[in-house]
Amino acid sequence: MVPSRLRPPKPLGTITRGTTNPNRLRRVDRWLAGSHGVRLRRAADPLVVDLGYGAAPVTAVELFTRLRSVRDDVEVVGIEIDPARVAGAEPLARPGLSFRQGGFELPLAGRRPVVVRAFNVLRQYGEDEYEAHWDEVRGRLAPEGLLIDGTCDEIGRRSTWAAIGPGGPESLSISLRFGAFTLPSDVAERLPKALIHRNVEGERVHTYLKALDRAWLDAASLASFGNQQRWVAMCTAMRAAGWPLRDGPARWRLGEVTVAWSAVAPG
Repeated sequence: MVPSRLRPPKPLGTITRGTTNPNRLRRVDRWLAGSHGVRLRRAADPLVVDLGYGAAPVTAVELFTRLRSVRDDVEVVGIEIDPARVAGAEPLARPGLSFRQGGFELPLAGRRPVVVRAFNVLRQYGEDEYEAHWDEVRGRLAPEGLLIDGTCDEIGRRSTWAAIGPGGPESLSISLRFGAFTLPSDVAERLPKALIHRNVEGERVHTYLKALDRAWLDAASLASFGNQQRWVAMCTAMRAAGWPLRDGPARWRLGEVTVAWSAVAPG
């Protein structure tokens, strides 16, 4: 028997269902490479973590490929609690891409990642648990690092994510494939754990989603020009109404919109 003081610490967290599909996380990867490419380029240590990548490592491989187009020395580490999943991923390891067992404690030998992407992970925890895991991870980030806590549907058509920095949550992003929704609020079932149970009357996120719906309906006359033009008009109207959107038309044309966390934070 190995003395307890010599045993590695138990990974923090529980094994997820592990469901994954190729290209499922393309929307958040596109946002990281676009909106936060500068964050990667100026990082002293361009270390990125794919936390809880699931039963197959395809999303970690895709993240590595996409971010290498931003900075060719980006290093991606896929972290999974299940040792069988880590063993199954090892054949895909290469310089700059590796896999290891662990959880929210981030077993990185003291290194501080500039990005931790945790997608479809925290939604499987209780509402009383997510904040402690946020705190655990953000305490291990680089000074300008981000934890991305997100959720999407099975093939990545509807997606949301919260960006959490060392000081706390900063923004909420919504990204939808045109033609895959009737109203923007259709994404509600994919909100991060911090917000999914707050989509009720009186909560900020509920007000925000309803405002998006109204602006989308008000822009119906532009539907003949395409949903892209209609989405841009919706976002333009939201900004004019005082919503603190943190992006602009270049992101809006992708079916994406990001708002400051203060506008949707739980009351």
